[in-house]
Amino acid sequence: MTRWFGQWGVFFRGFLEHPRMVGSIIPSSRFTIAKMLEPVKWDECKLFVEYGPGVGTFCYPVLEKMRGDASLIVIDTNPLYVDYLNRTIADSRFTAVLGSAENVEEIIRAHGHDHADYVLSGLPFSTLPEGVGPAIAEATHKVIRPGGAFLVYQFSAKARDYMAKHFSHIEQGFELWNVLPCKLFWGWKDEAA
Repeated sequence: MTRWFGQWGVFFRGFLEHPRMVGSIIPSSRFTIAKMLEPVKWDECKLFVEYGPGVGTFCYPVLEKMRGDASLIVIDTNPLYVDYLNRTIADSRFTAVLGSAENVEEIIRAHGHDHADYVLSGLPFSTLPEGVGPAIAEATHKVIRPGGAFLVYQFSAKARDYMAKHFSHIEQGFELWNVLPCKLFWGWKDEAA
């Protein structure tokens, strides 16, 4: 299937194999991507992390906007997606890692970073195994620098519940032009943290 349908085939196969770990059967729309990334201060961003990159729907726009000396680390539990991204994205600033977002601290340290400026997630928090969502929210808060943000797009508000325990300032949005329409959250880490 992947040979015949390319990126869409890889995405669909990943959904069929792990439906609870893939947020949607269709990649995010360009409207969702633009709105989600709008508040990012690219000139201040040295490390951008993405959880559950799938086939790279956000990777290309992030790489286009990032500084030449910045890095993008994406983390996915599905070897199909990690292999696809490593074969198709030829950018020295890009690294795809097979692993869990719960281990983000160890992953970024293994790649020479102390913290992330922004972390993006489209993981389906409402269907993750028990305890995984809260663990991801906590690890993410620890790894983000003061003034940085956790950017989340979801079909439900479950992620916000987990974020609220760690991020005191959460902005919300909504994108109708997406299959399915989705909720957007930007959790900002206090400068004093």
